[in-house]
This record gives sequence, structure tokens and C-alpha cells, in this order.
Amino acid sequence: MLSSEHLPEDVFGAPVIHPELAIQAYTIGLFPMADDRDDKNVHWVDPIERGILPLNEFYVPKRLKRTVLNPPYEVRANTAVEAVIRYCAASSVGREDTWINEPIIEMYMNLFEMGHLHTVECWQGDRLVGGLYGVAIEGAFFGESMFSLERDASKIALVSLVARLRIGGFQLLDCQFMNRHLEQFGATSLHRVAFRKLLDKATQVTAAFPEVVSERELRQFLQSSSQTSKTGCSMALSAGDEANIQPWNTGVGAASFGNS
Repeated sequence: MLSSEHLPEDVFGAPVIHPELAIQAYTIGLFPMADDRDDKNVHWVDPIERGILPLNEFYVPKRLKRTVLNPPYEVRANTAVEAVIRYCAASSVGREDTWINEPIIEMYMNLFEMGHLHTVECWQGDRLVGGLYGVAIEGAFFGESMFSLERDASKIALVSLVARLRIGGFQLLDCQFMNRHLEQFGATSLHRVAFRKLLDKATQVTAAFPEVVSERELRQFLQSSSQTSKTGCSMALSAGDEANIQPWNTGVGAASFGNS
């Protein structure tokens, strides 16, 4: 595992993650994490088992499908990027520490400016009530973290994300770590050797993240997902229980993409 010892430092002693380095790391299967929100160090993680969500096998439970078709929230993309990230980085009851520190947040914002980071957000009026974000490199999307302040908010964001990835021509949705929440959407895990093969193929494909999805496109996506069996469908970013902050990355006490 690479560590911040290999990274340059800013004047305050915290590692600076240059976006070009981050893109290179993601492309070979690494992703950054900190031990906690206040830690100045950054570690590059390469787990033996990698969670993924097969985009063509994404499963939407019936109740959630009805909610998505008549959503209690407005779904937007890329309108409150830093707010989404900081909600995911915040502590909550039962989860005092998270893996997202300031150097990682700065890296994410730089990637957004370069067009490599996207958010999907749920709004209740002018209040942000849930969302998720991830890194996009060619046809691969790396789910990073999600949060939910109201019922089903992060789940709705997840469904909208997968619809956008399908429409945009993405080939791979990385969820980093598997957990029980992911399984309800059809998540699965792979050995990192197999994951890297999929990643290599996905990064050879040109894809574009659509900021807007029409109602017709969403209905077509939901219809196709209803024909997907839960069996063998495993790698999703689950939104978990409502009113919690959730990460795609689990196991470090932070909100991760599949532990919402």
C-alpha cells in the first residue's frame, strides 16, 4: 500500500495529492483513504477483494422503484459538490471518525474542476438531503461515498447514478468494499487481479457522465432493471438506513459508497 510518504507536502505539512497522480492511481486500482478525518496522512489502498456493481445487473427493489418514479425529492447532478463531500466526511452518531480528510477533499475538488468527479444530489426545496459522489475516468466510475438525511435519499441518488452511467456508456462501477447493504442492489466482489482486468478494459472506453436524465430514460432504465434477477447481482452502492451518513468505503468508520 502506498502512503503519504510518497506524496509532496504543502506548507502545513499535509500531503498534497496532485490530480494527475490521483488519476494515475485510480487507473491502476488504487484509491485514497485516511485513518480519520483529522489525520494529515493519506494511504493508497489496494484491497485483495474488490466490490463492484455490474451495471447490467443492477437490481431495484419494487418499493424503491415506486419511490423513484414518484420521488419526494428533486434529483440534480454536480450542483453542490463540496457540500456533498463534506456531508460524507462529517461524523455522526455511532460513526465519530471518517476516512475523508482535508487533503482528500482538496483532491476531489481538483478532480471536479478537471471533469473527473461527479455528484448526484437529492434536494427537498433548497435543502440538500442526500447524495453521493465518485470519480470518473473514461468508462470506469469509482463510487466514493454517500449520505442520507431523509428517507430513501441516498438510495434514490444511487438509482439515478446507475441510470446515468448506463446512459453515458460506462462499463464499470467500483464500490471498493463489499457489505450487506450493497447486496440488495446486486453487488459482488472480485479478486483484485480480476478487477484490474475489468478496470483496464473500462478505461479504454470513452464515456460521458450525463448531468440530466429525462423521465423517459429513467423509466426505460427501471424497466430494464426490473428484468434483472437478484441472483448474481452484487456490487452496488447501497444507501442503507435513512438519516445516516454513508460511505462507499466501509471498514474505516467513514461514510462509504455502499454503507449508507
